[in-house]
Amino acid sequence: MTRGHPHVTEECRAVSGVLARIGDKWSVLIVSRLGNGPMRFNELKRDIGGISQRMLTLTLRGLERDGLITRTVFPTVPPRVDYELTALGHSLLAPVSALAHWARKNRPRIEEAQGKFHARSQSEERPKRATTGNARALPLR
Repeated sequence: MTRGHPHVTEECRAVSGVLARIGDKWSVLIVSRLGNGPMRFNELKRDIGGISQRMLTLTLRGLERDGLITRTVFPTVPPRVDYELTALGHSLLAPVSALAHWARKNRPRIEEAQGKFHARSQSEERPKRATTGNARALPLR
């Protein structure tokens, strides 16, 4: 992220790519859950709640592709599949936990700022009244 260069640098692309993978809520939740040890697909689905089977499958594939988890198939009937964090995935736990802690701690302040912003935006959208003569003010759009 070099100063003075108006174009996206290689560093920006690298950061954007990583954030695209770990920045979505499902990846963060899956990494957090797997921080406690290996889990099976249905355990993850039950534990996370609200995630569809398709979204869980896609997210697990992406995390595996990026080297954050491993998928181990056991030759049983039916086959047993476990998902587990890799060393790289474990190294992600500290920053993800720190971000989650920051979000919980600052949520009231963020909600307060959002409320103020919304109130300010609403007051700016009210139609202005003409102050002279019989002119009728029209809403500004």
